[in-house]
Amino acid sequence: MSDNTKSGNIWSALKGSPYLQAFTNRRMAIMVLLGFGSGLPLPLTAGTLQAWLTTAGIDIKTIGLFSLVGLPYTLKFLWSPFMDRFVPPWLGRRRGWIVSVQILLLIGIAVMALSSPENMPLALAVIALVVAFFSASQDIVIDAYRTDVLPDKERGLGVAVFIFGYRIAMLVGGALALIMSDRIGWRNTYFFMALFMIFGMLGAFAGREPDNKIVPPRTMQEAVWGPLKDFFTRRSALIIILFIVLYKLGDAYAGALSTAFLIRGVNFTPTDVGTINKGMGLVATIVGALFGGTLMVKMGLFRSLWYFGILQMVSNLSFMALALIGKSYPAMIIAVAFENLSSGMGSTAFVAFVMALCNKRFSATQFALLSSLAVLGRVVISPTSGYIVSYIGWANFFFFTTVAALPGLLLVLYLKRDIVALDEGKM
Repeated sequence: MSDNTKSGNIWSALKGSPYLQAFTNRRMAIMVLLGFGSGLPLPLTAGTLQAWLTTAGIDIKTIGLFSLVGLPYTLKFLWSPFMDRFVPPWLGRRRGWIVSVQILLLIGIAVMALSSPENMPLALAVIALVVAFFSASQDIVIDAYRTDVLPDKERGLGVAVFIFGYRIAMLVGGALALIMSDRIGWRNTYFFMALFMIFGMLGAFAGREPDNKIVPPRTMQEAVWGPLKDFFTRRSALIIILFIVLYKLGDAYAGALSTAFLIRGVNFTPTDVGTINKGMGLVATIVGALFGGTLMVKMGLFRSLWYFGILQMVSNLSFMALALIGKSYPAMIIAVAFENLSSGMGSTAFVAFVMALCNKRFSATQFALLSSLAVLGRVVISPTSGYIVSYIGWANFFFFTTVAALPGLLLVLYLKRDIVALDEGKM
């Protein structure tokens, strides 16, 4: 057989691969762009804004109060029914809202650039709060669009490339913005960041509107109560809610104090932590998400949740090993890489599961509510992590976080029939 024939056979096999076909379709490119648009505003109203306030000499108490700017991200389910119910007069129910909110975000970030933290801190806080509101609104409708437009087999990969775009945007709005501020000042930096929202708009314009046969809620009452009624008429609805709260709990518990552990528990320097835990950890999360999304094309939802959940759980033991070994760069690199890789894989499967639960009539509201439940475990239970460490020490703490992952993992087995039915579109 000639080399050309062999090359042709290899290329034919690649073209027929479900992995390559999924990666190279137009929807994946759109998910990257929408992920970028979704991730960009968050650092500009959080860490990057804190850096601006700090360099401007604002007192620490005021800077602390600025954390309230992030409140809309927690409460976004309150106005999500509005975005399910009403259809803008352009581009359809999903893309119309996405583009409208993105235009408002571009304007809002540009207005932040015109503000002065030294002279008008309150005005800047109000503008940042408005930008966070628009950003949370964008998240509502992009999550709904992703849920509505991705075929069942592409959910995992779609989530993965979305996370890739989102994380790149976090780097642009975080690290790049900080570097730019040293060279061109904060005002010009925020102007540039506003223009980056155009990438998100390109994704919305390039995409297609989900199936026009989907009928929006006819009244606001239906938009509010319809999603709840639809969800709670399902088999095992309460167990599914418990699973959503518990599946990432062990991961969240371990992550709550990972930075403090690396600095205080095993005496790494902040530079070590910034380079390895934050830098390499980000890369590992992206790789994990992409790898997990690719595997989901063949594995399906149930096996992905099960095997990725096991990896998530076991990865906490790598930090336990680090606590027992003490300061060791190879052990730290292995622990950070393993934990972030498995977390990225688990997150991809979990978000795909939440998407599968959503009725496309109410996907904005249902996704917002279910994703808020997913955060509940981290917000309510994770603050106890410091007390547990003080009583049992770091090594035992990470063993405890491994045990904390078991209930969520066992619920995967309990819900196997429901998860398989969801994956097959029968639930």
